[in-house]
Amino acid sequence: MSPRRRKALAGWRVLVPRGGKWGDGVAAALRAHSAIPVIAPLINFASTEDPTALANALHELEDGQFEWLVVTSATTVDVLMSHRTKVPTATKIAAVGETTAAALTLAGYRVDFIPEGDNSARGLVKEWPRTEVRGRVLIPQSEIAEPTLVAGLTSLGFDTRFVAAYRTVGVAVSHEIAADVASGSIRAVLVTSGSIARQVAAQLAPIPEATIIACIGPRTAFDARAAGLAVHIIAEDRSAESLIEGLVEYALEIAHAGGTHDGDPHD
Repeated sequence: MSPRRRKALAGWRVLVPRGGKWGDGVAAALRAHSAIPVIAPLINFASTEDPTALANALHELEDGQFEWLVVTSATTVDVLMSHRTKVPTATKIAAVGETTAAALTLAGYRVDFIPEGDNSARGLVKEWPRTEVRGRVLIPQSEIAEPTLVAGLTSLGFDTRFVAAYRTVGVAVSHEIAADVASGSIRAVLVTSGSIARQVAAQLAPIPEATIIACIGPRTAFDARAAGLAVHIIAEDRSAESLIEGLVEYALEIAHAGGTHDGDPHD
């Protein structure tokens, strides 16, 4: 890494909206560019309100009643592991992106399909191999998941089964974090999902015009704008690396232009 890139985010306080291993990894990557990460989880995950429906769906999965299992998040992988779910050899597994695929692999599950271009529900449906459209598919997701995946796979000809695997709940930020955002001392906010975008808007709006909003992909950017946030950076793909790279490039552009930005969305 060049000295210029190592110092690209020098003095920048960047809000990291998730904790755990993901948050720690992002914080380390930000420090590598001289940023000051501020980890403030805005969402957490809780057990589904209908555990019986989830248990029944996973029992059917283990019984071989589904041709496909579609996994859209590492949280769903955690749910599968907590239930000690064994996926039959005949059942194929699709992951929405590389991060989810890595979580599946780490948990001991194989992955049969990952969209190569757009790591999103839309991308998964668009790239789904048409020779593999048959039978039933199980889609365990958050209870607030948008119907994009279910509707898309149903339109392809699948018999789809959605089950709520977990709940997404908001986490209140501290008064200190809220005050730092309001004062503008937080230089950038990372937005990694629609749920986080809505929490940012609900808890931290109005966001100062000088604060940069960086979204992890087009779908998240759409959700952020729908929540009333100005979007300045859209990562090329749904990965932490791409998100940080977008922030670094934006910072370098600002430095080259004289140190300020005009608040206009930067795609």
